[in-house]
Amino acid sequence: ISDREAHARFWGDALGGIPTPWRDVKIFKFPNALVFLTEREPSGGTIGTIINHIGFWVPDAKAMLAHLDAAGYPIITARELPNANVEDGAVCPQGQNYCLGYVLAPDDIKVEIMGNRSQTMPIQNHHIHFNTPNVDALRAWYVKMFNAVPGMNGNFKVADLPGVNLRFSETAAMVGTQGHALDHIGFEVHNLEAFCQQLEAKGITFDRPYTRIEELGIAIAFFTDPEGTYIELTEGLDNY
Repeated sequence: ISDREAHARFWGDALGGIPTPWRDVKIFKFPNALVFLTEREPSGGTIGTIINHIGFWVPDAKAMLAHLDAAGYPIITARELPNANVEDGAVCPQGQNYCLGYVLAPDDIKVEIMGNRSQTMPIQNHHIHFNTPNVDALRAWYVKMFNAVPGMNGNFKVADLPGVNLRFSETAAMVGTQGHALDHIGFEVHNLEAFCQQLEAKGITFDRPYTRIEELGIAIAFFTDPEGTYIELTEGLDNY
């Protein structure tokens, strides 16, 4: 990211993430997600990469979008959904009890805000949205490698992991994430060393193999999915 303090205002003050210092990185905690901020000039935003956006659930999407608009963040719902009926930055599907909309975080990170009126917490992680020309193949890869549960959510082909929904839309070929404002996604894994061995047996080549960082009490590994999503695996971050 280009400006850590600008991002801190968005992920913390605007969205409500809980700030947590960690080494030379600042973390913002959300239910089921951690957002890490590392200051390094990105090569671009999320649109045009394999990860088009990330999504959060809130009790009232229209209220959150109005709050973000008042804070000066671009609401891009009408641009992203040109054929939808957009009012005050939100789309409220007919016959449904929810609304949704899109906002641009600093460095053009696209974020979807989705309403969930039954939710009691102010905000929580919901989904990672992949844009790919190979929806079936990429979803099958996440099912095979992570034991994600395939399904449908409306018109979207999805796969579920604990705490996050993976969504897939068919588009032209996209570029990888590494070096962009959303550099990589991460999954917390119990017994990470054994899991990495299982991935290697399935044909994964690691960019950074399983590494134990004793002074931090965590283990990490990095690899890249077939279409360029840079992925970090961790064990121990759930203690922070």
